[in-house]
Amino acid sequence: MSNKVDINHQFDVDELIETAKRCRREIVKMTHRASAGHPGGSLSAIDILVALYKTRLNIDPESPKQQNRDRFIMSKGHASPAVYSILYEMGFISHDDLNSFRVMGGICQGHVDMKWTPGVDFSAGSLGMGLSFGLGVSLAATMDGSSRNSFVMLGDGELQEGQIWEAAMAAVHHETGNLNVIVDCNRIQNDDFVDNQLRMFDIASKWRGFGWAVMECDGHDMREILTAIEWLDSVTDRPAVVIAHTIKGKGVSFMENNPSFHGAAPNDEQLAIALEELK
Repeated sequence: MSNKVDINHQFDVDELIETAKRCRREIVKMTHRASAGHPGGSLSAIDILVALYKTRLNIDPESPKQQNRDRFIMSKGHASPAVYSILYEMGFISHDDLNSFRVMGGICQGHVDMKWTPGVDFSAGSLGMGLSFGLGVSLAATMDGSSRNSFVMLGDGELQEGQIWEAAMAAVHHETGNLNVIVDCNRIQNDDFVDNQLRMFDIASKWRGFGWAVMECDGHDMREILTAIEWLDSVTDRPAVVIAHTIKGKGVSFMENNPSFHGAAPNDEQLAIALEELK
């Protein structure tokens, strides 16, 4: 299938970009307040999350547990600040809830948790589990005769987990056309650049080899992201994956492409610089 989709977007792209910028500010403020967290991968993922939540997901903050809602599964669950910032924008949680990030008893914990946070549909921990969960959710929707879809976000470092590929193989076997994956391909994982830890080589070819429909996009170009999301909807005969090429720490100069900010919070001086850059 061609990666070129001719779309006349009906969404205000500039407003989506501004929303992502507001979310970026909340991400750096959350991690600064907590003196902990994972800003780098949250900043790389947020443009995609804004587009997905604002233009595609069938969800309702007034009824976060409605049966036929779409499901979003943040498999790289340490990127929770990105999820919390868009849930705040969508009205699922309050600004006071954002202030509870990594605070004992707060609803915004270090990893996303469906028992604590309205709008979260997967409790994350060790990497590699989200695609299996998403496959189960998609199969359940088919068995229920429901039109709901599942969207799973993976990290490229996470693709080193064998469980991902077991689930990828099973998803094609079961012809889960309602299962969609987005890979936040930011080239950095916990300790270093992905290629220094365990090279993944041609990620798109790997997914194609497992029988998935595959598209690649610039994960920071809002128009390309919207096109990719609509392409996902167009694939109904098998599972589909978008490889989104992103920059770890996008939007904050000293965090961009910097493995040190995979799991480190900005200090007071760095926060001031970040917020100035994100005006």
